[in-house]
Amino acid sequence: MKVLVIGAGGVGEAIATIAHRRDPHSRWLRQMVLADSELENSRYVSEKLKDPVRFPAERVDARDKGEIVALAGKYDVDLILNGCDPLYNENIFDAAFEYGCNYMDLALSLSKPHPEDPFHKPYVKLGDYQLERHRQWKDKGLLALVGAGVEPGMADIFARYAEKHLFDEIEEIGIREGNNLTVEGHEIAFGFSIWTTIEECLNPPVIWERDRGWYTTELFSDPEVFYLPGGIGDTEMVNVEHEEVLLIPRYIDKGLRKVTFKFGLGRKFIAALKNLRALNLDRADTQIRVGNMSITPREFLTKAAPDPNEIGHLMRGKTCAGTWIKGRKDGLTRQIYLFQVADNQDCMQKLDCQAVFAQTAFTPVIILELLATGVWKNLGVCPPESFDPDPFIQLMDAYEFPGGLEEMESEYLDLERRTRFTLPLTKQGPILAR
Repeated sequence: MKVLVIGAGGVGEAIATIAHRRDPHSRWLRQMVLADSELENSRYVSEKLKDPVRFPAERVDARDKGEIVALAGKYDVDLILNGCDPLYNENIFDAAFEYGCNYMDLALSLSKPHPEDPFHKPYVKLGDYQLERHRQWKDKGLLALVGAGVEPGMADIFARYAEKHLFDEIEEIGIREGNNLTVEGHEIAFGFSIWTTIEECLNPPVIWERDRGWYTTELFSDPEVFYLPGGIGDTEMVNVEHEEVLLIPRYIDKGLRKVTFKFGLGRKFIAALKNLRALNLDRADTQIRVGNMSITPREFLTKAAPDPNEIGHLMRGKTCAGTWIKGRKDGLTRQIYLFQVADNQDCMQKLDCQAVFAQTAFTPVIILELLATGVWKNLGVCPPESFDPDPFIQLMDAYEFPGGLEEMESEYLDLERRTRFTLPLTKQGPILAR
């Protein structure tokens, strides 16, 4: 497979590093072209890997569809992998369709809040632009695999795995993410794309219920304490807009009645986000003049705040991403949490990439291998939960990206304690909740 990666920032670097580390064992990757608006970013990653033929560096403007199409043609690529902020999704998605190759991204096209009632009614939902074009992609014989990061991505695959193997009936699915990461010398820091973090945290959160469909709610609503494994512990979580809520109900049933996404942002970070909004620094639709340049307030903030690409060596702690499922198995109530914990020190040592970027990058690389080897096949605009989850789960250990299964308090757990141990998701095994 020949892949064009657009975006050689933190996630793009991690994708290339993981692919380079894995591929000598399988040889499924012929070439991965690294392209960024800043050529020095692409060159840095290419030089880091010391393999310029298989990982060449190029410059491309993600806003220029013609440039993307020309670069794809230059290398005769099979797939364009979008590693940019979702601000550029529609353009890169359309460029892949125009060129005539497959496509993958890590997040869906952006939403737009309802102009009159944003905290009750959705308007343009995450992924609407892409999912509405399913038929065109299918008719052209192409695949656009959308939302293939960790969340969305791995979390959706976990939901599909639970539906297939672990439940007879499903009542509720909730994505639950949090961390205990600290950054030395910074009281407030962004561990991921600043632009994207502001977008998803300050847009109205979306919820799905069978009887209501999709609806929105107030920012940071419905706080709950959720226990995260890996030594992270009890974490307060709140509703945040995220893609899984838009995807899971389309593909998973077994009586499913509700889907939510909650993130452990922390009270200090929530307060900082509220202050940004109060000062209009979250705005991406107006221009401010700084010297000889005109940029949006949000772009100004991304320049002023600590760069997530440069703080990996200052980070300590772990981040946990996963999927909580509530339902019934063998006539008994059951609750489980399927998860992946990434330790920053381990990621820095193995990959020279910080944990949030590394955790995000593993899923697309595993999926690239599944596509390149013909294990996953489909046409149209398809999210990860539309595929068989088993091959992905089986590759997690090979990538040193182990998942875990936490059996939570339920009638089923009581039976398990009396009769047998729960089988682990992978070699990491289950960690029972308190």
